[in-house]
Amino acid sequence: MEAKDERVIVPKIAVGFGGRQRRSSLGSFWRSLRRNPVGLIGFIIVTIVVLLALFGTLIVPHDPTENNLRARFKEPGYTDAMGSYWLGTDQLGRDIYSRMIVGSTVSVLVGVVSVAIAGTIGVLVGLVAGFFGGWIDNVLMRLADGFLSIPFIILVVAISGVLSPGLGTLMLILGLTGWVTYARVIRAEVLKAREMEYVVAAYAIGQRRVWVMLNHILPNVVSTAIVLAASQVGVTILAESSLSFLGLGVKSPTVTWGLMLADGRQYINSAWWMTTFPGIAITITVLGVVFLGDWLRDVLDPRMRGR
Repeated sequence: MEAKDERVIVPKIAVGFGGRQRRSSLGSFWRSLRRNPVGLIGFIIVTIVVLLALFGTLIVPHDPTENNLRARFKEPGYTDAMGSYWLGTDQLGRDIYSRMIVGSTVSVLVGVVSVAIAGTIGVLVGLVAGFFGGWIDNVLMRLADGFLSIPFIILVVAISGVLSPGLGTLMLILGLTGWVTYARVIRAEVLKAREMEYVVAAYAIGQRRVWVMLNHILPNVVSTAIVLAASQVGVTILAESSLSFLGLGVKSPTVTWGLMLADGRQYINSAWWMTTFPGIAITITVLGVVFLGDWLRDVLDPRMRGR
């Protein structure tokens, strides 16, 4: 009789465990996002901006680079035979709305690619410095200190003087100047991780140091790198806009929000819409990235839960 009861209980436990194992991690992430209004707002904003960046050229009502001198400095809502200009026009009669949509492509591209470059370099440097320590750590961290000691604008001007200006150059500059933050944070995480019991156990069973670093320590610092990258995308978008505004970033005819601000600064009293709408777009996008990054931090870092 006891054996019969045992046979009944075991399948129930196995089925229940299998059901829990089959739950999608994506579903749990979505439930967590719905419980966090700020994170949900950030997710919606980032999703809209990404969709505009990918498919915005299909919905623009006007050519963003086409001049129409008869429609110069028209206020938002202006309509003529060419169509409606919902957000007005600039000093050359170009549609602000179309230029903002196309400009989102550059902002997203610069943000993602620059963060990918900086994150890859920074994670590798921080991982190697924190794991091996000694003279390797000293050399890499002193190199990071050297980058931090150089003013950002001077470093950008120096690199721009060597490389030809353009979108690729701007992404490379932002990537090469942004890796230090990743390196320092990841190094600190690796210094803690390499003293954990699972690392000591890996050494005890005879695993090689490089194997331990790549298969035991690196996966445990990836979540930190993801959270840091999410927060740095907004910083990179602001940096691109600032450099383009100062004339050190992307050059015309490429459309960026920073260039639109630069074009409208001398007309801010007579054509306020030329700077207002791009400025709002930059602000909302950066806020959305920050909100989403805060939610990712809470989800991926168990130490932040419940605070």
